[in-house]
Amino acid sequence: MLDTGSSDLWVATNVPGAKDLGKSVTLSYAVGQAQGDVYTAQLQFDDYTVEDQAFLMVTNTSSFSTDIGAQGYNGLVGLGPNSGSVIYQKVDDSTGDNVLDRIFSQNKTSQNFISFTLSRLGDPTDTIPGTFTISELVSGYENITSMPKISVEKVHKLTDADQHWQIYTDKNGVIGPDGEPIEIKSIVPSAPDGQLVAVLDSGFTLPQVPRELSDAIYGRVQGAVYDTNSQVWTVPCDQLVNLAFKFGGVTYPVHPLDVATSDFNYTDATGNPKCVGAFQPITSAFSLLGEYDMILGMAFLRNAYTLLDFGDFVSESSKDTGDPFVQLLSLTDNATAHNDFVQVRMNGVDTSGDAAHALLPASQMKHSPETEEEKKKEREEQILSRWPYILVGCLLFVALCVGLVIWRCCCRRGAKGFKGKKGAAGKGGILGQKPVYQPLSEPAPPAMNMQPMGQSAYSDPYGRR
Repeated sequence: MLDTGSSDLWVATNVPGAKDLGKSVTLSYAVGQAQGDVYTAQLQFDDYTVEDQAFLMVTNTSSFSTDIGAQGYNGLVGLGPNSGSVIYQKVDDSTGDNVLDRIFSQNKTSQNFISFTLSRLGDPTDTIPGTFTISELVSGYENITSMPKISVEKVHKLTDADQHWQIYTDKNGVIGPDGEPIEIKSIVPSAPDGQLVAVLDSGFTLPQVPRELSDAIYGRVQGAVYDTNSQVWTVPCDQLVNLAFKFGGVTYPVHPLDVATSDFNYTDATGNPKCVGAFQPITSAFSLLGEYDMILGMAFLRNAYTLLDFGDFVSESSKDTGDPFVQLLSLTDNATAHNDFVQVRMNGVDTSGDAAHALLPASQMKHSPETEEEKKKEREEQILSRWPYILVGCLLFVALCVGLVIWRCCCRRGAKGFKGKKGAAGKGGILGQKPVYQPLSEPAPPAMNMQPMGQSAYSDPYGRR
């Protein structure tokens, strides 16, 4: 599996001739863990060869929710930034760098990017195969280079192990089924007003979005039901639901076959088939550190040719040292997608305009229930995501308290000194000298102590200083 949401390489099979480094590692995913020992072996990938590539040899896959062998794969290549690699943090030398970092460090390419397309099964007009390239473009889609370069939102340096391919949507950048923007507030403290942080993750089948956003997509569909056991929205399979995202000033429509999927053969309590809404409330992958709002998985990525440029994510590269960026080329045409849906889900008869398929008024929108665990995570996120601000606030408070104590001490000491000087001036003059003007009740000073009229007290009779 090619996974842009993680950064490590593991295989669940024996690799002949691999060298055991004697280090055990556990890789945690949103669902399941991969455990084993770190080995090194020669890696051949595309036209590249990497000597002594570190990888995790997984001997137990029982924690996974599915049988990966039955799913058709027995390993995973993480395509995320190297900073997110657990093996990289465990191994002391460059053999622990992730696969793409090792490839790009060979400096055989002028640009360190990958690109991919995903196919859509069951689409009558889809001719796009699943493709993956390193530092070259998919034939026929070269105009992706003219699309906006969307900056990758970098996480704080102290938490760069959580760095993903994450980008900002445009302001009000999610267009709902009624054609209007869905207004959702970001949990990312640094996010501009009205924008959300989206992670592009090919390892997720169903995109994970804020619960409010998921409710806004499916809650007005007649016959929509939220399954609390599976924690998914379900809708009638013949319900066409429109959805689009905006990035870099460009609108990317989502194919209605991707908005609600029939791949899971889901049936309701009465045994009637239902389709599963693909954009589900984010639960297991919720960001406790408040680094992103949603994860756009395959249901979104099928609708765009995606280019991910690593730039300075690759520290050893000498040719591509700019800022990382993302480029997206839309592959979905609204009119064609509408006709596809009619053929597949409506048996060729377009009933999308019927009253039975009309959206409910906003006042009648259904809402999915939030679990206590989610509420707990939200409270934790509100604290953890703002820890730099809380830390700075605490430091400022401590500094203010220390400054206040010092100021009070100085003022008290100064007040005592001022009182002492005042008493000295009244009794004997400043610094113990007699006052220039004596009270009338005191006798006049002897003549020998008096200065002649017009003569300075600081000069002698001859004018010398």
